[in-house]
Order: sequence, then structure tokens, then C-alpha cells
Amino acid sequence: MSSDEILVGYDGSVDATVAMNWALDEAGRSGRPVRLAYVFEWLTVAGWVGPGVAPGIWPDDTARRQVEEMVRSAAADAAADRPGLTVHGEVFDGPPALVLQERSAQAGMLVLGSRGQGGFAGLLAGSTAVSVTAHAHCPVVVVRDGQAATSGPVVVGMDGSESSLRALGFAVERAAQRDVPLRVLRAWGPPGDRRVPGFDPQQATATERAAVEQELAQWRRTFPDVPVEVQVAPGNPAALLVEASREAQLVVVGSRGRGGLRGMLLGSVSQQLIHHAHCPVAVIREEGAR
Repeated sequence: MSSDEILVGYDGSVDATVAMNWALDEAGRSGRPVRLAYVFEWLTVAGWVGPGVAPGIWPDDTARRQVEEMVRSAAADAAADRPGLTVHGEVFDGPPALVLQERSAQAGMLVLGSRGQGGFAGLLAGSTAVSVTAHAHCPVVVVRDGQAATSGPVVVGMDGSESSLRALGFAVERAAQRDVPLRVLRAWGPPGDRRVPGFDPQQATATERAAVEQELAQWRRTFPDVPVEVQVAPGNPAALLVEASREAQLVVVGSRGRGGLRGMLLGSVSQQLIHHAHCPVAVIREEGAR
């Protein structure tokens, strides 16, 4: 598996197919190969089951062969529809979340649908989604709600943390590839008591905006043709990002932050984005994080 490869969690479901198509579009822009990965979780039934019923395992070899054929066929069809792209299909064994986390160490990006069946049943419900997104070794893109937007800006949440700076780089590169604007959103929380002596909301906003512009300077020079809009506002970062996702084709966030984005993958913010964003969500971790 190439370190530049786009790994797709694929199980034949509608949402997995949408995730695959998003990954193929991404590969078409970047030239990366794509690997469709079905995780085959064997369930063992041991001990006494009932009169005349022997212990066994499910699914059987026939089911596995059918899965392998499904994945091979999907990969072949995808390659035929996208001449010039390299598309592989492979079946892995083990718990889906753990296998995807391990395989992500050898990939450049991991793409998942919001729901699945078979090997990915409930993948993005509850702790499994948080585990995959929090512990993958590469950027994770979650394609939600059976559709992927193809218009609108790329939105990135910024708070000055290392992972949000990496998210900014990821976002501006995608905006350049898609020839669309980049929208940078920075949320800040005012004091609990706005009557604090000397507190000036306008000054606070100006300070935050200046910090964003400093972080943007390098990327403005590298991608001068990408239009950039900066939004600095008080409020809940998850709510602001979810609202911004209505008009976006991709929302990008760091895995952990400080200030408004603290605990991104340990609390409610990441879960709200994964479950409520109106477009695909990319989560970027710190370099070397585990």
C-alpha cells in the first residue's frame, strides 16, 4: 500500500459508494491511487448452542468469496469509469475500526461513508467513529448523508493549535485543486461576564483576526489565486462550523485544538460535525500523533 494512497472503507452500501466516488474525484485531482477496503469481521460462536447445533463460525468461505468478488468488481468498474486512475480492491480481516486505524498508517487519506452495512454496520455511530477519526494516522474524510457537495467553498476551522494549522494547509490545497474560495472560520468565547472592565468585543475580534491573518500569510503567498474569506465571531465553534457547512463542499478541522476548539475529538464538537454537517468533513491530526 502506497503512503499516498486514498483508502476507502467500502462495503457496497449506498453511503460507501458515495464515499468511494468522493475519493475517486479527489484522486482525479491529485493523481493518487485508490484502494477500496472491506473489513471482514469473523464472528465466532463457541460452546453449546442447542440440540443438534455444533459450534461454528460465520460467515463461511462462500460469503467471503462473494465479498471479495464484490470488492474486485467495484474496483474494476471504478477504474473503467475513471480512465487513468489506479483503483484496487482488497478484503481485510478483523474489527473494522482497528483494521482501518492500522491501515491508515500506510495511506495518505482515509475516506468513510456516514453509515454502512456488513463489515461497517454502525461504523459512525458512537464510539467507533470517534475511535477511527481520533486514532487514524492520516487525514480522515467522512462523507455524510448519502451525498457529497460539488460546489461551494472549502471551510476550515482555525484556533491557532498545531492540528488546526495543519488543517489550514490541507484546506487551502483542496480549495486550490477545486478552484474554489477558502473560508477560514475562527470562533472565540467572550468572558462569561461581558461587563468585565476593559473588555471590548471589537478589539477582541480584531485581535483574533490579526492572528488568523498571520497564520494565513504563508498560504496566501503559496496560493495567491485562491480567494480567502476570514470570519471571526464569538460563539460555539461546532454550531458555527455546522452552519457554514450548509454552503460548503468540504469542512476541515484539526483533531485537537485550544480555545474554542479544545477537545475536538474528545467531546461534542467532532461528534456534532460528523453527525450534523451538511457536507463532507475532514479531520486532520497533529504530525506524529497517535
